[in-house]
Amino acid sequence: MDFWAKFQSDFYQSFVEIWTKLQHEFYQSFIEGDRWLLYIKGLGTTLLVTVLALFLGVFLGVLVAVIRSAHDQQKVGKVNPFLKILNALCRIYVTVIRGTPMMVQLLIMYFVVFSSTRNQVGVAVLAFGINSGAYVSEIIRGGIMAVDSGQMEAGRSLGFNYTTTMRLIIIPQAVKMILPSLGNELITLLKETSIVTVIGLRDLTKAAMLVQSKAYLAFMPLIAIALVYLAIVMFLTWLVEKLERRLRTSER
Repeated sequence: MDFWAKFQSDFYQSFVEIWTKLQHEFYQSFIEGDRWLLYIKGLGTTLLVTVLALFLGVFLGVLVAVIRSAHDQQKVGKVNPFLKILNALCRIYVTVIRGTPMMVQLLIMYFVVFSSTRNQVGVAVLAFGINSGAYVSEIIRGGIMAVDSGQMEAGRSLGFNYTTTMRLIIIPQAVKMILPSLGNELITLLKETSIVTVIGLRDLTKAAMLVQSKAYLAFMPLIAIALVYLAIVMFLTWLVEKLERRLRTSER
């Protein structure tokens, strides 16, 4: 009994000490000096960069995918020289962007290409948007090429030109097939924005690092932002799955 009573007492004392320590760390990481505002502002910056970069990436991705698909679908002996040049430029763009690290691209964009500006958000959006566009273009191109070639011929037989056929017939069908891949790209883009700290942008990760430097604590700030990223990713995953189900239902 004495042993069991001592064990319970030691366990309770250890629990109280750990709980007190966690409370103290929570106070220092979030409450003291209104440090929770740093996380809120950082989250806003993270979401802003992600959303704007996504729009830019999708725009570039669709443009590059349409150009490359149009080139690949040309009949033998009827190659448009202007389209051939555009296709070559698109291939170079995709190869260079996919073949170099995102952090290196961000550093080049900020310290070389736009070295005279301090608009960190604008540079981050451009860097991530251009990077995402290369991956999105390959996703969309794969979806376009997966659509039966008879769909293009059917559209042209109705009097539609190439652009209208792509917009009204081909791309809507391709989107249904590539939606999971586009969702994964969005999630990857969100997580990759954490590296904007290298150019001094105060995103969610930078907020945790600032709190860590002020409170001399690492556990609570880093675990907190990890949980925030996890929650956002889980929400986006649920959203994409719900959209997939709705698209499948509309086909029936």
